[in-house]
Amino acid sequence: MKIKKAVITAAGPNQLHLPLQTLVTPSGNTESVAELILDEIFAAGIETVAIVIAPGTEGDFSASVAQHLDKVTFIEQSKALGYGHAVLQAREFTGSDPFLLMMSDHLYLSFGSDSCLQQLLTVASQTDGPVSAVQPTHESKLPFYGTIAATPVAGQQGLFDVSHIIEKPTPTVAEQELIVPGLRAGHYLCFFGMHVLTPAVMDHLEKSLVEGQNLPLTPSLAATARSEKYLACEIEGLRFNIGEPYGLLRAQLGMALSGESRDEVMGTIIELIAATRP
Repeated sequence: MKIKKAVITAAGPNQLHLPLQTLVTPSGNTESVAELILDEIFAAGIETVAIVIAPGTEGDFSASVAQHLDKVTFIEQSKALGYGHAVLQAREFTGSDPFLLMMSDHLYLSFGSDSCLQQLLTVASQTDGPVSAVQPTHESKLPFYGTIAATPVAGQQGLFDVSHIIEKPTPTVAEQELIVPGLRAGHYLCFFGMHVLTPAVMDHLEKSLVEGQNLPLTPSLAATARSEKYLACEIEGLRFNIGEPYGLLRAQLGMALSGESRDEVMGTIIELIAATRP
C-alpha cells in the first residue's frame, strides 16, 4: 500500500501554539515543531499534507511552515469536538486513499537509520489494511494512551495482529482484555501517535458522528479492527509529547544529544546537575 497523503491534527485547545514552538535541530538549524514533523513526512515520500487547525490560526501556521507551503492544505475544525472529529474534517482531502495520521504535538527520535515514520511506512507498504505504531508501555502510563490486544505475527519481529483497542484503559481492564503474549509483566502495547489508516476509518467516524457531541478516534479504530485486518508495528525510537511538562525540553535534549554537539551538551548537563544539587 503506497501512502501519498498525510493528515496532521493541530486544532485541539492544547495544540494551538505548541506546533509553532521552535527547536534547534541536530544539524544546528532552528525550526518549528510543525516544520520538523513535515520534514520527516516529506523525507519519507509523502506527497501532500492536510493540517487540521482551529479557526483564525492559518496565518500563524502558514508562516511556521513556509518552506513546505506548496505541499500543505489547511482545513479548519470549526469546533473542538474531539480527535476523531478533527480527523473526519479531512475526509474530502483523503477521499478513497489510505493516509498517514500524525499529531502536531509529538516529535520522534529513531534508534536506527530509518526514522520512526519510515519504520511504520515500510510495514504499511506490505499490507492493504491499517497499521498503527505502538510501543510496550508500563501500566502506569495507560491513562494517557489507546491500548491494543494483539497476537504476534509469526516470523515477523515487532509486528502484531490487532484484535481489540481500548482508549486509556485502567490496569484492571488491561489485564483482563489487553494482554499481548511475550510482553513483560505489567506492560502493554500502546499507541505511539502515528497511524496509517484506510478510508474505512472515515466511514466508521461518519457513522459515529452525533451533532454537537465529542467524537473520539479510538472507537472507530476498534470497529475497523473488527472488520478488516489491522496490524500494529513496534517502533524502535523515542516519542516526545511536547504538551507534557518539560516535553519541549526533553525533545530539545533528545535532538541535541543525537547531533554533532553531543559531548558539549553532555558536559553542560553534568555542570547543571552539579550546580543545582540541593
